[in-house]
Amino acid sequence: MAHEFICQDCGSLLVHSNELTLESMKDVHSQLCIVKRQKYIAAQSIQEIPTTPMMQPTVQIPQSSSNNSASVATSTTISKPSLGETTISLTGSGTNYSKVDGPIDTTFKSKRQKSGKFKDISVWGPIDPPGQLGIWGDSVCVDFDICIGDGACIEACPVNVYEWMETPGHPGSDKKPLMAREKDCIFCLACENVCPPQAIKIYQK
Repeated sequence: MAHEFICQDCGSLLVHSNELTLESMKDVHSQLCIVKRQKYIAAQSIQEIPTTPMMQPTVQIPQSSSNNSASVATSTTISKPSLGETTISLTGSGTNYSKVDGPIDTTFKSKRQKSGKFKDISVWGPIDPPGQLGIWGDSVCVDFDICIGDGACIEACPVNVYEWMETPGHPGSDKKPLMAREKDCIFCLACENVCPPQAIKIYQK
């Protein structure tokens, strides 16, 4: 007799004749279900919004105490620091660069220095935007100068670590896979294994 389970989040149907095996399948699916994860992230964001204005009122209120409408605008602005620290620009005068061949230098951390951050993601130099962008990330690392923007890593990642970022003017590709949720990486190495130019290196913690 076949046992069935339907995920309440994504609607996936799991079927197996052995009930214990089905339980194991349910556990794995629960960890990898993208819809469930997106709901969880959305719920966490909603919970964080009320606490953020309370943490920084003294910094923002003196700048906008002139009228009520300014105070409302300030409250809206306070919730935005979730984007993280950004000191790196994607635009500049570095246009005289050609595409770089892989693979990524797996010892780059001992040879390069951090040039700054983009939305709290470390960027290892040298960089000279838009033609030279360096290596991005600490544990999920992508050499943006080698990357050809084919999207294989985005499709392969089971926990949705990457999202597209526009990089107009770069000789390798005009978009790159930004490791926006680097901390969510489960170190399965799927992205590293499918990258055609071998531009990715995952460092397990």
